[in-house]
Amino acid sequence: MNTILAVLTGFLTLGLVMTATAADSPLFLDASQPREARVEDLLGRLTLEEKVALLHADSKFSASAVPRLGIPRRWMSDGPHGVREEIGPDDWKPAGRTDDFSTCMPCGIALGATWDPDLARKEGEAIGQEARARGKHIMLGPGLNLQRTPLCGRNFEYMGEDPFLTSRMAVGYIVGEQSQGVASCAKHFAVNNQETERTSVSVELDERALRELYLPAFQAAVKDAGVLAVMGAYNRLRGQYCCENDYLLNRILKGEWGFQGLVVSDWNGVHHTAEAALNGLDLEMGTDQPYHGFYLADAYLEGLRDGTYPMAGLDDKVRRNLRVMFATHMFDPGPKGSLNTPEHQATARHVAEEAMVLLKNDNNLLPLDESTLKSVAVIGANATELQAYGGNSSGIKALYEITPLQGILNRVGGKVTVTYAKGYGGINALALAGQAVQAARQAEVVIFVAGLGHAKGQDTEDSDRKDLKLPDGQDELIARVSEANPKMVVVMVSGSPVEMPWLSKAPAVLQAWYSGTEGGNALAGILFGDVNPSGKLPCTFPKRLEDTPVAVLGEYPGKGGVVHYTEGLMVGYRYYDTKKVEPLFPFGHGLSYTHFTYSNFHVAEGAPATVQFDLSNRGSRAGAEVAQVYIHQVQPSLPRPLQELKGFRKISLAPGATQTVSIPLEIGAFSYYDPAKGGWLAEKGQFEIRVGSSSRDIRWSGKFTLEH
Repeated sequence: MNTILAVLTGFLTLGLVMTATAADSPLFLDASQPREARVEDLLGRLTLEEKVALLHADSKFSASAVPRLGIPRRWMSDGPHGVREEIGPDDWKPAGRTDDFSTCMPCGIALGATWDPDLARKEGEAIGQEARARGKHIMLGPGLNLQRTPLCGRNFEYMGEDPFLTSRMAVGYIVGEQSQGVASCAKHFAVNNQETERTSVSVELDERALRELYLPAFQAAVKDAGVLAVMGAYNRLRGQYCCENDYLLNRILKGEWGFQGLVVSDWNGVHHTAEAALNGLDLEMGTDQPYHGFYLADAYLEGLRDGTYPMAGLDDKVRRNLRVMFATHMFDPGPKGSLNTPEHQATARHVAEEAMVLLKNDNNLLPLDESTLKSVAVIGANATELQAYGGNSSGIKALYEITPLQGILNRVGGKVTVTYAKGYGGINALALAGQAVQAARQAEVVIFVAGLGHAKGQDTEDSDRKDLKLPDGQDELIARVSEANPKMVVVMVSGSPVEMPWLSKAPAVLQAWYSGTEGGNALAGILFGDVNPSGKLPCTFPKRLEDTPVAVLGEYPGKGGVVHYTEGLMVGYRYYDTKKVEPLFPFGHGLSYTHFTYSNFHVAEGAPATVQFDLSNRGSRAGAEVAQVYIHQVQPSLPRPLQELKGFRKISLAPGATQTVSIPLEIGAFSYYDPAKGGWLAEKGQFEIRVGSSSRDIRWSGKFTLEH
């Protein structure tokens, strides 16, 4: 059914019910009543069959209405970067509508690279407003899985390799989105860190790695942001599917964390009626059979009738679904929402600008000076490639998308001669490469737009990368172009790390990610100095795949349907820093067009400690710096990584300005998970508090003694 028609039908039905029942004024329709009272009232009015109908899909992205009581259909949509286009009710084919364009936000790892939770909140607000305008109640995002290996095909959807950074960014995003009367859905719970065999592989890992790395972002989503929905992962944890995993869903999520919202399956992620019924699943979506044949449909209903499954379990599931319905204003007016507004486009551009990471800038090649520059050659298929629609579940039908080439033309077209050569990505590779080299020779400066795309085996759902190399002979072409014109800027369009064997030949490298609707304009603003880059890497860029912790210590993609996380806590910078392995670019790295200094450090008491220091902009341009705080425990009872990120702050400063920065460190910053005690432990003793511009650029280290 057409989405808008369905929503209107639901409101019409609701109106009729409200009119018909005005005499007895059902409590659940009274928005002034407490939510739990409304839930209990409506729960008591539902029949057994109606309750079960609320627990499973009736189309690819909707769950059933209950017309008798005026309960409209619930509509869900991917995803983390914007509202997905409409598809057919029973298949994945586009519906062919013209009212389902939306704003494409930069990808999840780009958002992580901003290190700006307030900006994440603004992005969440914009997506929430567009979801409301499109009639959606639940948005399937953000993606909170960590980058265990750079080969994972969905790394571009997630926010990097660190649980603390991901947690803080996730809270901002969720608070912003849910402020618009839309439910966020934190996914994929949990340890979904590869796409290879994702629907079947069983993850085996120790409890410390689970608790310290892979669960904290979800816990923050629940306890700090009040997320309304959590999506189970496809994979298994210790042999049991995550969408029906008693330990994850009942014991941790609902038991330890007190989660009151609903658990939704990933599409076709449910496998058993009994386990789904008893182990914490509340809403089944996407199962590959007729809707009445879903595991929580007729089979569950029959088991309830004959006493196999308890009615109390059913009512708990229904309550959780009803809570989300009331929170998303399905029975009373909510925010109207808005779609493709100038404000949303400005937010998309702002995120893109703050996300781009200046990796290298020898001899201050950037920013380019349009007043003295006469000609520039733009090279690379990614200069003109549209990226918003790719990646499967994160794909967006963007109202428009500014490519890198278009952004450059928008910025300096008519002032600077801009030539374009595709260079790679076609069947005539040698001819294309020759044209690119020729264009490079004839220009003052080369902007080589390299990277990946969303083809199978690159940055996409349902497949992983085979290596860290650039496809289509780009590495060789970049080297050839640099010989023709050494004044070359490499712009990397990708959502995950790549090897850079040509790095010594490229004086400037800018990581642009997949930067959304306004990405090309944001890129041009940075290239030509309108914007000072301030992004920092949310993941380590290794020199070689062989240097990665999974390759050295761990296991990927597993054997016999099982993958062992034998690297434990040694993921990302925790490994590189502890084992003294030199990365290509370290976690937290990112250059600026200005220069920042740190001074006057001290640790004050409170929370239990607060780091204070002065941050100064010593350059001639305004800019922003991300000050990062890492903790090192001197003599832990159990092994810990060399250092762990436990605080950060993004500070914008005018030229010559100084600001005193205070970053509180709560007790959790000093804690680790002790499996023997079944909980978190902050040991008394000595710690080092380290402040720096990246994990490898520590500007100060001070002693702190935890006494309680």
